[in-house]
This record gives sequence, C-alpha cells and structure tokens, in this order.
Amino acid sequence: MKGWMYMLRCSNGSYYTGSTNNLDLRLAQHQSGEGANYTKKHAPVELVFFEEYKRLDLAFYREKQIQKWSRAKKEALISGKLEELVRLSKSGLRQAQPPI
Repeated sequence: MKGWMYMLRCSNGSYYTGSTNNLDLRLAQHQSGEGANYTKKHAPVELVFFEEYKRLDLAFYREKQIQKWSRAKKEALISGKLEELVRLSKSGLRQAQPPI
C-alpha cells in the first residue's frame, strides 16, 4: 500500500510531521479538527512538504526520522536546500533514506 510522509505548518508556526496512506483525506481531517490532538490545538494547518513512498511502513519510518530533526533541518528539507541539510547533520553526511 502506498504511503506519504507529510509536514504541516501549524498556526503557531510549529511543524507537525505525520504519515498516511491517504494524504488528501488526512489533510482534510487535520483541517477539520479530526486529526491529531496537536493539530486540533494549533489549527489551521498548511501542508508544506510531502514525500510519496511505495509502502506505508517506509513513510512511517521517514516520519519518525524527521520528527527527531531540529527545526532548521526541517526548514532546509522543506525549502529544498539539501546542502544546508547536510551541513546541519551532526556527522555532515546525509542520513540514509529508505528506498522510494
């Protein structure tokens, strides 16, 4: 089953990272207050980034990876500044991604 990892910008400026097998439905749930408790408290939300995966478990793996990242790393990913993302990594190397 196909999956997506996604990032939302919440009304307070924070980022929420999640994964789902139906991105459109999940975004609608977050917008209507039926999503996660965090996004209910910080609505409205805006979809700022997503990645598509062949399997939902790969999207979930990526979600958990990004949730550990600093705000600066998340913003580098969102803006497509991969060189900045590498610089911000503790080791200076790109973290391994699951195959897409």
